[in-house]
Amino acid sequence: MNIKSLKTDPYMLLRTIKLLVFALFVSVAAIAQNDFCGLKNISFQEGEKVNFKVYYNMGRIWIGAGEVVFNTVKEDMNGRKVYHITGEGNTLHSYEWFYKVRDKYETYLDAETMLPHKFLRNVNEGGFRIYNNVSFNQATNQAVSTNGVFTVPRCVQDVLSAIYYARNIDFSKYKPGDKIPFDMFLDDKVYNLYIKYLGKERVTTQYGTFNAIKIVPLLIEGTMFKGGEKMIVWVSDDNNHLPLRIDSPILVGSIKADMMGFEKLKNPLTSLISKK
Repeated sequence: MNIKSLKTDPYMLLRTIKLLVFALFVSVAAIAQNDFCGLKNISFQEGEKVNFKVYYNMGRIWIGAGEVVFNTVKEDMNGRKVYHITGEGNTLHSYEWFYKVRDKYETYLDAETMLPHKFLRNVNEGGFRIYNNVSFNQATNQAVSTNGVFTVPRCVQDVLSAIYYARNIDFSKYKPGDKIPFDMFLDDKVYNLYIKYLGKERVTTQYGTFNAIKIVPLLIEGTMFKGGEKMIVWVSDDNNHLPLRIDSPILVGSIKADMMGFEKLKNPLTSLISKK
């Protein structure tokens, strides 16, 4: 499989790139726990920036197709301190002549409770646009979106806030094979999902070799992914719980996303064994 053959089937690659970026958010967000309330933040801080590169494979060659960057700043919202976290994904310039992705996700995460107050999804995928502005009332279990008012479970997370909440989970409480359920509100729907904790192992990425925590999220069935336990996610085995790699088969070929750089981590990256 080479770049030329990919371009002869742009619709296949177009759908893949669209879901490459989205899969990073959804799959990493599947790191969660049974009780969504009560965790304190020990894993990230204001000013943290983490970037990923996403790759597509259908054969023996991995081809860089997109990038995702996460940024964290601290702000005031309605008298509360919040982490304003953004996740932005885009296709590489070499693919934009036939398909352009500009996806932006934002969450306003309460610095004390680690629950979201607000979530925005603003995406442009090949000219197809989606905008959704969601305000959460955790006290009344309601989410008010651009499209209506919805009942949500206690301590529900959005797709982006769940990543940062989950980074504070103490995985030492679980044993390999444990399933950890959680609830997520996305696109005006509540998803009852889980991840399976598989234990610890070393993983080598495009950045380097790490001691890692390995999990498998339950996937939502879609146009590119089959539902079930197909995707593997590795996070750093240190106090950062930094996502390192996501790997998944899709209907044609496979994808992966690797952490490629960071700024202002809260804790030393002691899980890093060697850097490439």
